Amino acid sequence: MKMIDMFYEELMDAKKRKVPLIIPIGTVEYHAYHVSNGCDTMVVTGVLERLEKTKEIVVAPPIWYGVSSYAVAGPEKGTVHVSADAYEIYITEIFRSLIEGGWTNIYCIFFHQSEGNGLMPMTLACMKAAKKVLMEYLEKTKGYGWGGSNAMKNYYKNRETAENPLTYIKVIQLLDEESQKRVGGFDHAGKYETSFLSALYPKAVDFSKTKSNIEWFAIPSQEASVELGEKMVSISLEYLDKVIV
Repeated sequence: MKMIDMFYEELMDAKKRKVPLIIPIGTVEYHAYHVSNGCDTMVVTGVLERLEKTKEIVVAPPIWYGVSSYAVAGPEKGTVHVSADAYEIYITEIFRSLIEGGWTNIYCIFFHQSEGNGLMPMTLACMKAAKKVLMEYLEKTKGYGWGGSNAMKNYYKNRETAENPLTYIKVIQLLDEESQKRVGGFDHAGKYETSFLSALYPKAVDFSKTKSNIEWFAIPSQEASVELGEKMVSISLEYLDKVIV
């Protein structure tokens, strides 16, 4: 279900039943000559569109602009970068609205700069914002010393479960480190990312332009294929189905 298409009673029901609310975390950045600038956001939304068919989830509107960085290209090539500090402030307000509104099963899913364990500035900003909002909310609703009260005596036992309020917001990768190994690799606008996007949004990739690329990171795009992309989608869906509960 798309959050923006839902009526009030549907939203309240989903919230009450703790249906996973998923926020696609994205960026707008240069992806060489053959891939659209919205790639990182689109691969997340594309996978979620498929996940919706087999799992009950609520998909919030994507956060398109993010901490892209100018590591690969500057703004003259279409990259839109938001500083990590400004981004953290913005996403903190979103988290606060959702938590105070009663959502307690939120997942933020990102793909940008997620090689390995993905602990890059945008991810860290999301994680910091999540924990800050949850700690503030607990102090506001339960008072100082909430964690030391006897009502929390099972805290360590339930630390990794939905019973722990600090897990109300989870920040996860579209492909975790183990999934990336199963895929065979990870890159930017190369063999893997090009394949991934082509399986989800064929019109967002122009394979005829892969030979025009001169930058090292994009040259491997000539080895990309829809078949590899479908494999990546399958592995991502398997991973998400396991971690989104």
